[in-house]
Amino acid sequence: MIMIRVIGMGPGNIKYLPTYAFEIIKNSKCLAAFGRFSRDIEKLGLEVKCIENVGEILNIAKEARNLDILASGDPLFFGIVDYLKRNGVIIDEIIPGISSFQYMMAKLQKNWQNFKLMSFHGREENLEKILKKGTFIILTDEKNTPKDISSKLYALGVRGKIYAGFNLSYDDEKIIIRSIGDEIEDVSKLSVVVVENEVD
Repeated sequence: MIMIRVIGMGPGNIKYLPTYAFEIIKNSKCLAAFGRFSRDIEKLGLEVKCIENVGEILNIAKEARNLDILASGDPLFFGIVDYLKRNGVIIDEIIPGISSFQYMMAKLQKNWQNFKLMSFHGREENLEKILKKGTFIILTDEKNTPKDISSKLYALGVRGKIYAGFNLSYDDEKIIIRSIGDEIEDVSKLSVVVVENEVD
């Protein structure tokens, strides 16, 4: 019987892995992961197939009898699960992880139940949504950087605070707090942005 599981790896550092996920990874017959996660897993002495792009997962899923796919954050929050299902992959189990935005809000010690969630990670979104709503959490990518978001929001007339978290959970983690419109250093390609619009 073929078994495919998708395991949420959390914000990055494997110390944030749930115990159950860690047990599955240690005993897995076939692991597949993107760059940073594959390197972390290899440090544990485990063999892992390094994936360069999402299309490779489909080929591995066809060939492997049992496959555990290691996904960033929570695989059900702007994650890989929808892509796999759209391409006919039957998933037997999903193990959730901590999303990078949950980690970021814990570091800021802010409740997030009233925040709106957006992802610019490989997606096009409309920043004008923020004009009418007060608080947002945004996943970014190398094209839609915190610096770019800060500048565009200011041009739209949004005022308030912007928080940018880089390399979250790793030793070189950096969280920058600025006023909307201020320059924000691009510390790394992936980050989480929190916007507090003064309309609130």
